[in-house]
Amino acid sequence: MAVDSTGNELRERPIGDLLKQLSQETTTLMKQELDLARAEVAQKGQRAGKGAGMFGGAGVIGFLALAALTAALIMAIDKAVPNWAAALIVAAVYAAIAGVLALQGRNKVKEATPPVPQQAVESVKEDVQWAKTRTQSARR
Repeated sequence: MAVDSTGNELRERPIGDLLKQLSQETTTLMKQELDLARAEVAQKGQRAGKGAGMFGGAGVIGFLALAALTAALIMAIDKAVPNWAAALIVAAVYAAIAGVLALQGRNKVKEATPPVPQQAVESVKEDVQWAKTRTQSARR
């Protein structure tokens, strides 16, 4: 025997009342699902924010490590050449690395552009052409 939340048997209730109850319960369920989704997204957003902050901190610490490494390289080369030459050599090496990375990055960007799904566009063009030919043959 099916019983509703008030303890009444569902078979004895009019269909209009049952449909009204179904609508109310469906609305309540959807609101609860949306609240759950909002809470879950908010929680994930907080975690992502903390992760982004940690990435930022890692970037700052990585930069400081690179600065210390640069100083160490200059001091090591300074044993063989003057200070200014040692700094110039380290700067030239960094510039060469930056240039290679920039060229590789430019090539990757060129490969990715234009950001249009070319296969899908071609497929749609073919579909339009096919539809035009079918329409023209149907007119004849």
